[in-house]
Amino acid sequence: MSVMDKFDLRGRCSIVTGAAMGLGKAMAEALAEAGSDIVIADINMEAAEATAAELSRIGTRVTAMRCDVTNPDQAEQLSESVLETFGRIDVLINNAGIAKHVKIEDMKIEDWRTIMDVNLNSVFIMSQIVGRVMIRQKRGSIINIASMSGLIVNTPQCQCAYNVSKAGVIMLTKSLASEWAEHGIRVNSIAPGYMKTELTRPYFEGNGEMVQRWMDLSPMKRPGTPDELQGIALYLASDSSSFVTGAVFSIDGGYTVW
Repeated sequence: MSVMDKFDLRGRCSIVTGAAMGLGKAMAEALAEAGSDIVIADINMEAAEATAAELSRIGTRVTAMRCDVTNPDQAEQLSESVLETFGRIDVLINNAGIAKHVKIEDMKIEDWRTIMDVNLNSVFIMSQIVGRVMIRQKRGSIINIASMSGLIVNTPQCQCAYNVSKAGVIMLTKSLASEWAEHGIRVNSIAPGYMKTELTRPYFEGNGEMVQRWMDLSPMKRPGTPDELQGIALYLASDSSSFVTGAVFSIDGGYTVW
């Protein structure tokens, strides 16, 4: 098998959560270009269907399915629907997430629980349900989107719940990798830094002093863009990373080196 053949995903099916736009959409696009069938799993069906229509032009089968990934019943239904449609699940990218900037002394317990539910509990729920399918298949790749915020404490904004949730994603990744290696399932995480997406573009353009501080702390002096996660997502989804599991890949412009 040639090096490039190892990146070939033809005949495989990938679920990407929170893929209607931004980072999830970019990663779904990369996997589709490598030949994978794609499931765009999102709560925003209008945006998800638009993304599915756009990516279907690549030539693979792409479908949008609504799912609240914090709801085990909906996650189970998603898994069943994917199996009915495609017959298998080879890749799961747990990408859905939210963030809030709130001081610890001012944070409501409801906000804490919501962030944990979306950012961490959903990763457990989706991984457990899809993992059972992969165990039966005796192979699979799960990619969890963590954050550099799971490795460092961001400044100057206050976001303790987000940081803790992403640190949890990293440890969950390692735990899943440890338990499921014997089943042929690899589990890895990507830890992006500050990324400019459709949702964050106004933030970058309107928060001059804070954004400038972030860039001053980054060796590359700029935010990342969604396409800059495509290569690592394809690598981890494909056979080219066959000896990689339990790893955390920081894609942050060097932010965490200082």
